[in-house]
Amino acid sequence: MAAAATYLYQDGPRYWYSTQPTVTKLADDRAEQLKRDTDKVVHELDKRLRADLRQPGDFSRVHPLPAASADVLDELDACLVVLGIDHTYSKEAGNAAEAAAKAIFESRGNSPRLYRNTLVFLAPDKSRLQDLDEATRKFLAWESILAEKESLDLSPHQVKQAETQMKSADGAVTARLPETYQWLLVPTQSTPQSAIDWQAIRLSGQDALAVRASKKLKNDELLVTGYGATRLRMELDRVPLWRGDHVAVKQMVDDFARYLYLPRLKSSQVLVHSISDGLGLITWEQDAFAYAESFDAEANRYRGLRSGLSLNLGESDAGLVVKSAVARLQLDEETKGVGKPGTVTGDGVGTVGGGNGAGDGGAKTKPSNVRPGLKRFHGSVSIDPHRMNRDASVIAEEVVQHLTALVGAQVEITLEIQALVPDGVPDNVVRVVLENGRSLHFSDQAFEEE
Repeated sequence: MAAAATYLYQDGPRYWYSTQPTVTKLADDRAEQLKRDTDKVVHELDKRLRADLRQPGDFSRVHPLPAASADVLDELDACLVVLGIDHTYSKEAGNAAEAAAKAIFESRGNSPRLYRNTLVFLAPDKSRLQDLDEATRKFLAWESILAEKESLDLSPHQVKQAETQMKSADGAVTARLPETYQWLLVPTQSTPQSAIDWQAIRLSGQDALAVRASKKLKNDELLVTGYGATRLRMELDRVPLWRGDHVAVKQMVDDFARYLYLPRLKSSQVLVHSISDGLGLITWEQDAFAYAESFDAEANRYRGLRSGLSLNLGESDAGLVVKSAVARLQLDEETKGVGKPGTVTGDGVGTVGGGNGAGDGGAKTKPSNVRPGLKRFHGSVSIDPHRMNRDASVIAEEVVQHLTALVGAQVEITLEIQALVPDGVPDNVVRVVLENGRSLHFSDQAFEEE
């Protein structure tokens, strides 16, 4: 009662009335005024949300409060998009959250979005938002009173009361944030021919928002952090994903990020690990697939064909995943009388003999012509920013891949970006670049006047 009364004071077990209004009345008046000054409330919630989302859970990326679809990058890794408080979810059809999520899902700026199977959305509940707004206004009111305690000539007792009330209001905001942001909006599709279905999943618990969301998605197999090779083989055959008798590794990475009827993977590295594991299976013919460096259309044969051999593949690997039956036919034909199972022929054709063989073209190898004095390599190169994807891919294939294939090699790559804009960088570009840099775990980034 003392906390809500205007003229009733309390000090421990003592209560008394006074003709001077308590600070409670002042706090209530200021909280009411904040209904007309919503910017302060929005800024406080924005700050708290971004702090909470520093814990990304199992998401490779988290995009907090995008102002437009262009703010959400179109990339290969799974992403949680957290909608602002003006995009609330309710059971009504066409609610603000679904409308905003669909707009981001369908396009990035003026371009169609390619990698749609990477996005899930977190939205605030419409009915709970009022409680969060009220708690935030009370916190800001008490905070402003303490900031002005000297000009308001507050007594020590009133300062103590304000500190207690601000702490209580702060706890209420912290508790109501996950209660408000409780809806996951997840686009799904069962088959290539079926329509896209938007699932609304209610979350519970007091974990950080992204942590709680990723746990629920993993439990429902709507976010996959580890993918078995046998399951990958099933998907290759079910859809099917084969392009003829094989499919490029890069194409598979692209397919899983694009199409909703495929599992939503945490990152393309999950798929690459699955392919690598499948290549090392003893039962590769029944449960997995083979690998080839390329296909010679004129000779109608695969170059660098391997199976049952553990390979170290990368996300930008230029190789092919080959149907096991097709690989078996070529292996049988080309290894007749060549050597024991598990060996590799001159052009890199490998056979299976218990899965203990070793091949090249991606496998960790120990070259026979090592020069003992040469143990370190370093190099730098300028890349055309307009053709960065192409140039980086070529460098990875022609230089980096040869180094990472060496036994015991420790390869470190650092990307450095320098940009000079004579006319100055617009505020919206500064905001987008810095937010994206944080999401991509830049260790150092800044804009400077000179």
